Amino acid sequence: MTQDKVLCDIGFIGLGVMGKNLVLNLADNGYNIAAFDLSDEKVQGAIAQDLSENSSGSPRVHGCSSYTELLSQLKAPHLIVLSVPAGAPVDQVCENLIGAGIQPDDIIIDTGNSLWVDTVAREEKYKSNFLLFSSAVSGGEVGARFGPSLMPSGSPYAWARVKPIWEAIAAKVDSKTGKPLERTKPGEVITEGEPCAAYIGPAGAGHYVKMVHNGIEYADMQIICEAYHVLQSGLNLSCDEIADIFETWNNGPLDSYLMEISVEVLRHKSSDTNTPLVELILDKAGQKGTGLWTAMSSLEVGCPAPTIAQAVYARSISSFKDLRAQSAQKLHGPEQNSLSKDEQQQLIEQLHDAMYCAKLCAYAQGFQLMKLAGKEHGWTLDFASIAKIWRAGCIIRATFLQSITNAYERNQDLENLLLDDFFAEQLSQRQLNWRKAICQATMQGIPTGALSSALSYYDSMRAETLPANLLQGQRDFFGAHTFERIDKSPGKKYHVEWSTPARATISIDG
Repeated sequence: MTQDKVLCDIGFIGLGVMGKNLVLNLADNGYNIAAFDLSDEKVQGAIAQDLSENSSGSPRVHGCSSYTELLSQLKAPHLIVLSVPAGAPVDQVCENLIGAGIQPDDIIIDTGNSLWVDTVAREEKYKSNFLLFSSAVSGGEVGARFGPSLMPSGSPYAWARVKPIWEAIAAKVDSKTGKPLERTKPGEVITEGEPCAAYIGPAGAGHYVKMVHNGIEYADMQIICEAYHVLQSGLNLSCDEIADIFETWNNGPLDSYLMEISVEVLRHKSSDTNTPLVELILDKAGQKGTGLWTAMSSLEVGCPAPTIAQAVYARSISSFKDLRAQSAQKLHGPEQNSLSKDEQQQLIEQLHDAMYCAKLCAYAQGFQLMKLAGKEHGWTLDFASIAKIWRAGCIIRATFLQSITNAYERNQDLENLLLDDFFAEQLSQRQLNWRKAICQATMQGIPTGALSSALSYYDSMRAETLPANLLQGQRDFFGAHTFERIDKSPGKKYHVEWSTPARATISIDG
C-alpha cells in the first residue's frame, strides 16, 4: 500500500474523525505521516483528502497495511500517535507494536480519553518496551483539524521531543488580548500567538486535567440548557427569540464556544418541516463517562463539586423519558402565571447573571478538584497555564478563561476561585439576580438543578457555620463516631452516652 519509500516523521494509528483530522493538521504543519487503521477505507480516505487539500501535489500522508510496515516507514527513534478508543483498544495496539519490533526509546502518544489511572498503569507496564506519553485532546473534530487544546503528560524527555510538534498544531491565542487566532482553512498555518499546549505533569496528570475539563463542560452545557428551558417554558419565547438573547449574551462576559454553538443549534431549521430542529430532537441526553469520572473523583478526593455532579444527574434523569411522561400526567406543579413585559425583561437580565455566577462556581469546583488531586498524587499543576490552554481550541473555550488566568497569575496558591478579588466582587454584584432567577423558575416549576446547586455551593462556601454540628451529634449518637468541641483544644475527640439521664461526656484523645 506504500506510495513512496519515504521515511516519515510521525506514525499515526486510528483514522476515525479525530484521528484523520489530527493527521491532516500535522500534515499542514509540515510533517509527513505514516498512517495505519484496521479499516483500509479510512486509510484511503485520509490519503485522498490530503491530496485534495494539499496544493503542493505531493502526498504527505502515506498509508501502511501493517504495524511492521508502519515502523519501517518511520525515522528512528520512532514517534507514534494513537487515536483509538479508550480502554482495551489502547493496550491491544501497544501489544501489536511490541510484536512489530518497537524499541525502548520509541515514543507512543495516547491522545484518547483514557481514564487517568489507566495511563499511570500503562506507563509502568510498558516502560521496558517503549516510552508511553499521553496527550489529551480537546476541541472535537474541528479543533483536531485546525488547532486543538492539548494537555500532555508523562516523561519530560518525551515532552522535549514532542513539544515543537504539539505547539505547531495547537490552537493559538493572541498574547495581548487572549482572543483565539482563528484558523479555518486547510493549509493555513499560524506561527504567532501563544499555543494552547502546555506540559501538565507526570503520567496521568494530563488525562486527569482533561477529565475535569469535561466535567466543567458538562456543567456549562447544563447551565445553558436550563437557561433555555426557563426562556422557553417560563416566557414562552421561540427558538429564534432565545437565539437572539443568547447571541447578545455572547457579546459580553458569557462569550464562549458553547454559547456560540447554542445559537446555531437554536436557529437551525429542519429540512423537511422548516421548523426548529431542536424542537424535534428527543430530550434524552447521552454521555461517554468523563463527567461521571469527574463526579466520582470529587467524592474520592473529598472535594465538593455539586454542579458538575448535578449536570451528570440531569443527563441521567433525561434518559427516563417514559417514566417522565407518566409522571407528567400524575405529578402536579404550580399554576402558571403570565409575566408582564417588564417582568419578562427583568427575568432575562436575572438569568444572565445567574448563568455567569453558576458558571464561575462550576469552574471553581473543577479547579479546586484539580488542586486537591494534585496534592494527593504529587503533581505540581500550573493553574494559570491550564486556564491559558483552555482559552482556544477546546470545548469550554471562553473569554471567561482569561479572567481565570489573571486570577492565578495574581495568586498561584489561590485555594478557590471564589476567593479571588475580581470574582468575589462579580458574585457580590450579581448574586441577587441569581437568586431571583432561581426563585422565578422554581415558582413556575422549571427544574434548575445546575443553577440551584451552584447557588447552594456559593452559600455553603460563604457560611462560616454549617449544620454539620448537628450531623456530628447524630453520628455520635448512633455510631459513637465522636466529635470535636469549639470550646476545647483542637484535635480532642469527645463522645456522649446520649441515652443516659446524666449525659456524661467522655474525652477521647484525638
